[in-house]
Amino acid sequence: MSRICELTGKGRQVGHNVSHANNKTKRVFLPNLQNVTLMSEKLDRSFRFRVSTHGLRSVEHNGGLDNWLLKAGDEALSTRALKVKRELKKAVTAAA
Repeated sequence: MSRICELTGKGRQVGHNVSHANNKTKRVFLPNLQNVTLMSEKLDRSFRFRVSTHGLRSVEHNGGLDNWLLKAGDEALSTRALKVKRELKKAVTAAA
């Protein structure tokens, strides 16, 4: 499983370890991913995602999973998140 956030698309970054003698060696910065269960209020279901802590804070800031998915662009979302987004759009249009 790749180290990419399913909601924000945040992935690994590369950089350098810099020693006291200013020697540089390559290193990788990995996102802080957590397995979380997020509840969709409109679908009345819960979904498991692998989300970075930054992404989890963003979801909470936007008022939950439903609002986040409706505002998020499709290019950053994983295939599972896109599937939930399509399901959510159907439920919203059916309710309106």
